[in-house]
Amino acid sequence: MQSKAGEIHEGTVTGITGFGAFIKLDNGDAGMVHISEVAPVFVKDINQFLTEGQSVKVKVISIGENNKISLSIKQAQPREENAPSRMNKSAVRSFNTEKPGFKTRSQQPANNNHGPMSFEDMMAKFKADSEEKMSDLKKNTDKGRVTRRGNKS
Repeated sequence: MQSKAGEIHEGTVTGITGFGAFIKLDNGDAGMVHISEVAPVFVKDINQFLTEGQSVKVKVISIGENNKISLSIKQAQPREENAPSRMNKSAVRSFNTEKPGFKTRSQQPANNNHGPMSFEDMMAKFKADSEEKMSDLKKNTDKGRVTRRGNKS
């Protein structure tokens, strides 16, 4: 039986690679789930989400040349299960927002005048911060500058 785009099937994981997983569908067809279609969060290691022999529900995204079937696990899930906040802890673990320099709105410093900043205020703050960073950068790069002859400039 030929699968059609948009259909949802049960399948079994038959192989796992760094870029996705191969699935044998219940109707006998076989297709591939790209790593970006495994979960609604960033998937760095597909082995955290899938194992060979595991039964999964997949949606047929498209059928390409030579009857290559593209599948999606995340699109086969109901809407509310598709949200990262509803996923299990092991799935959310790979979605890390605690990277250096990353701040959510609630973590950003509060405004001193207790209201939204005007565009002019934001530009003035940006300009002051930029000038400070540029002067620090210039100080640090000018300290140890040596010419080709070994003399300090």
